[in-house]
Amino acid sequence: MVAVETGWLRGVLPLALAAVLAEGDRHGYALVQELASRGFGTIRGGALYPVLGRLETDGVVEARWEPGEGGPGRKVYRLTDTGRARLREEATSWKQFSDAMDQLLAHGMEELP
Repeated sequence: MVAVETGWLRGVLPLALAAVLAEGDRHGYALVQELASRGFGTIRGGALYPVLGRLETDGVVEARWEPGEGGPGRKVYRLTDTGRARLREEATSWKQFSDAMDQLLAHGMEELP
């Protein structure tokens, strides 16, 4: 799968993070690894942590510190009930948008030589 373009990443990263966190709690590096394994390419901390901070401020995620095993502690993120509700709403909107784009692109591709 092709990595997500930087411009698109800014728009879809909050939804993508919520979707991954719906599967279970994760720390930042694990989120980056999971998204990379799903075709998002390399997501730098400068893109990831501000989004996680906004999601935390908005009540979509909660964070807790866990002690490190032989190293520094890490912040672990959990999707809240508010986050689950928002994920359901935004996933529905995304599906509608995606279906519309699929139709538009399919028609547009027919017109290409």
